[in-house]
Amino acid sequence: MKGVLLVNLGSPASTSTKDVRKYLDEFLMDERVIDAPRWLRTILVRGIILNTRPKKSAKAYKKIWWDEGSPLIVLSERLLDKVQKKTELPVSLAMRYGSPSIKMGLQELHDKGVTDVLIVPLYPQHAMATTDTILVLAEELRQAFFPQMKFKHIPAFYHKKDYIKVLAESIKNNLEGKEWDKILFSYHGIPERHVRKSDITKSHCKPNDSVNFECCKTSSAAHEFCYKHQCYETTKQVVEYLDLQPHQYFVSFQSRLAGDPWLQPYTDKLLEKYPEEGVKKLAVVTPAFVSDCLETLEEIAMEGKEEFLKAGGEAFYAIPCINDSDAWVDVLVNWIEE
Repeated sequence: MKGVLLVNLGSPASTSTKDVRKYLDEFLMDERVIDAPRWLRTILVRGIILNTRPKKSAKAYKKIWWDEGSPLIVLSERLLDKVQKKTELPVSLAMRYGSPSIKMGLQELHDKGVTDVLIVPLYPQHAMATTDTILVLAEELRQAFFPQMKFKHIPAFYHKKDYIKVLAESIKNNLEGKEWDKILFSYHGIPERHVRKSDITKSHCKPNDSVNFECCKTSSAAHEFCYKHQCYETTKQVVEYLDLQPHQYFVSFQSRLAGDPWLQPYTDKLLEKYPEEGVKKLAVVTPAFVSDCLETLEEIAMEGKEEFLKAGGEAFYAIPCINDSDAWVDVLVNWIEE
């Protein structure tokens, strides 16, 4: 029997510092998120980061928390409900970190008699710290608890025409009737070394080429797993769909950690300098996410807006993610049925 497991990032159970610390511990101790030796990762995470960051993050979560709970969880549950209503296959929801866990999602499918599981990582672009960590953990759980199951997964869908249409139409609809100078495509940042580690050719990627990104334009087998290339390709296809001119859009990366070089240019730096360059009305879209979360609702729609307006901007439009839109649901169902 076939079934589907939708997998998103995850969220703390509540906005309490205790729950946020528990969530961050699971997240940051993942070797594919902070890819340092365990002894060093333990010192960094449990000796330094978890002593200060949970309290700050808890305050941020409180700013975006809904009455029903975490926006990311609520939106993912809504997506699940809509998808399930349009397919006869059993569909479960899991989070890579927090609850419901991937083990819980697989157990739910197992209890319904499912033996063939289609895993759907809800990330448009492939990255070591997102897609890879889901698939690796799922396989570990399969071997330990569900050896009779067989897995397939939907690969990164950053360039699929039906996804691009949903994303582009969402941008178009959200900006209808609004005046804007530029659209900023703000993707979640990753360390440059993650791009190099994902290069299966071990020779192609030049992640610090932030101006011309020539390696991202040059055809290579490395692109199958190159997060940076896939971000630029998503932007390229949306731009073509919307018929945008070069001066009307730009690409940036957000949510970096201090210490290591991350993909550039940085979103916050652009927000600070755009007004003095004549960009007074800015729209920001976050295509690394399909569900609104802390990084979109607080970092961009609140902090980003404040930074931009403080620097002299006049209008700031944070475009919502595609979330549980009917068009996105239809695309997911089509992929599942195929």
